[in-house]
Amino acid sequence: MQPYGFPVPTPNIQLLADQGVLFREAFCAAPTCSGSRASLLTGLYCHNNGMLGLAHRGWELNDYNQHWIHALRRAGYRSTMIGEQHISVDPGVIGYDEVLPVGSNHADEVAPLTIETLRNAPADAPWFLSVGFFETHRDFFAPTSVRDTLYSLPPANLPDVVATRRDMAAFKTSARSLDQGIGAVLHALHDFNLVEDTLVVCTTDHGIAFPGSKATLFDRGIGVMMIVRGPGGFTGGKVIDAQVSHLDVYPTLCELAGVEAPDWLQGSSLMPLVHGDVASLHDAIFAEVTFHAAYEPQRAVRTERWKYIRRFDDYRYPVLANCDESESKALLVQAGWGRRPVAREQLYDLILDPAEGNNLAAEEDCREPLDEMRSRLERWMRETEDPLLDGPVAPPPGAQVNEQWQVSPDEQPRVIAVDPTAAASS
Repeated sequence: MQPYGFPVPTPNIQLLADQGVLFREAFCAAPTCSGSRASLLTGLYCHNNGMLGLAHRGWELNDYNQHWIHALRRAGYRSTMIGEQHISVDPGVIGYDEVLPVGSNHADEVAPLTIETLRNAPADAPWFLSVGFFETHRDFFAPTSVRDTLYSLPPANLPDVVATRRDMAAFKTSARSLDQGIGAVLHALHDFNLVEDTLVVCTTDHGIAFPGSKATLFDRGIGVMMIVRGPGGFTGGKVIDAQVSHLDVYPTLCELAGVEAPDWLQGSSLMPLVHGDVASLHDAIFAEVTFHAAYEPQRAVRTERWKYIRRFDDYRYPVLANCDESESKALLVQAGWGRRPVAREQLYDLILDPAEGNNLAAEEDCREPLDEMRSRLERWMRETEDPLLDGPVAPPPGAQVNEQWQVSPDEQPRVIAVDPTAAASS
């Protein structure tokens, strides 16, 4: 996005950054659609909230009452949801006071409904509004600019060729649609004199849907846009470089709303960082993947200097089904991407190798940081009771799971058998 320095024109999101606070080093807790959203909204890692896979493929939260709308309700907040959510196939179980139906989750339908909702926002009671846009998920919109098709630079980990430039041009078209939707919502807040009293949290669920980004634990996968504008110090066009996590949003909302934060939260309020009371919140952050389309158990720990990624499975190759279909993916698959082994342990120096291309795990002079990062990860897994410590994690009954060797998530998945006795008793 434009506020992060990329040539993707998003002027409305840029304006939000100019007026609020942009977190330059913001990360999700899981680089998959349902997992990242579940962690953001519950303040818990996926292996603690239950969302180890995708909601539409059979995973659920352990307890939907852990969603932050239930904490805000204790402070009198009314809650409304419009558009994308992806933490349940039945949005009714989440607990919103109202879920407004919409034909699609694209900006051209979500934004107008949001404007009407804001127009009728209660003046005498606090409210929480979730506005979910499908952009920029696959499939992207068709490119609308010849210039973009010819000149767009693809992500740095992909070759600069016709196919990837065309793919990036399509991404830009979707980003423009997202920006217009966000702009319409921000304009409505201005029109209805709601700006001063409204906290806007603008974030994405994970990295962009290109090979080597979404569904990976590289920074390209766990890095997210996060811009916050509104009361409490989120003003002035500030940029914060300290690393923060999606898990930090829930306790921040509790502090601003004056409601006691639940004791299960695994993040920290952003307020000390925003007020300049501390230089950093975390000396390390953690992220995970267990299932996406297929099983690919991985965990990661990141400090300002080092990134350590560990795989917990014997499958030696990229799990291609966990990468969305695209021209960029087809190019890599044809070039033999699926036959390149993936190291079980990966260590990257984020200062000397910010693109995470040179795995130092086998280097003798990196033995000390490797041991330290390995210990950090194992300690976190023990403290949070990660089920991977006990061996492979099974999907829930009825879940749809691609085989690890399948190339596309669109190939016929395996359906996990349901125990009829358990189904009958439940």
